[in-house]
Amino acid sequence: MTATTPIRTAAQLGLMSCHHCGTVWRGAAEGEPCERCGTHLHRRKPDSIRRTWALLIAACMMYVPANLLPVMITSSLLGTQYDTILSGVIYFWVSGAYGLAAIIFIASFLVPLFKLTALMLLAWMAQRHSLVAQPERARLYRILEVIGRWSMLDVFVVSLLAGLVRIQGFAEITAGVGIAAFGAVVVLTMLASLSFDPRLSWDSEDIMEDATPAPKVFQ
Repeated sequence: MTATTPIRTAAQLGLMSCHHCGTVWRGAAEGEPCERCGTHLHRRKPDSIRRTWALLIAACMMYVPANLLPVMITSSLLGTQYDTILSGVIYFWVSGAYGLAAIIFIASFLVPLFKLTALMLLAWMAQRHSLVAQPERARLYRILEVIGRWSMLDVFVVSLLAGLVRIQGFAEITAGVGIAAFGAVVVLTMLASLSFDPRLSWDSEDIMEDATPAPKVFQ
């Protein structure tokens, strides 16, 4: 196979895998139950693009209050302080804790923004059946899967502090409304990533016509 030889996808070869048990079938019809586990077979995740877009739009709507509303409320003898994500980053930076400020800024601000932007790009290009930079788009999706686990850093920190700092009359830390919005952003982007079918990045408009049915067999 040379570098100019087009790569045929499993769908173009008439292959369909069961997302539950992993069995690969040849010539199976869309929606037909898997003969091994009974799960309905689909060449691609049903309504993948529409579900991904719906979740991404909802995540974008929650991203604004997540960064503007307070995520942590500190009550002490000196008064009450409301901290947003960015005000916390500024506080640690001014205090000289540059490493901690950088970690919070990257994990709580840049990572969610990067995930939203990257998923929008992947969904838009898959919707257009674009053949541009397909290997790079596949690697981008794998990167999103790896960094997604770090998106909950702020939620973990606020939950930990709220549970530990409970000295009635002296100091008390409670979670603000912003942390709920931030958690919603994280969950929605995770669901959007799960809803998006990365195999769509390799599909062209004529993939369904190119699929060649054959007798169904185990692979």
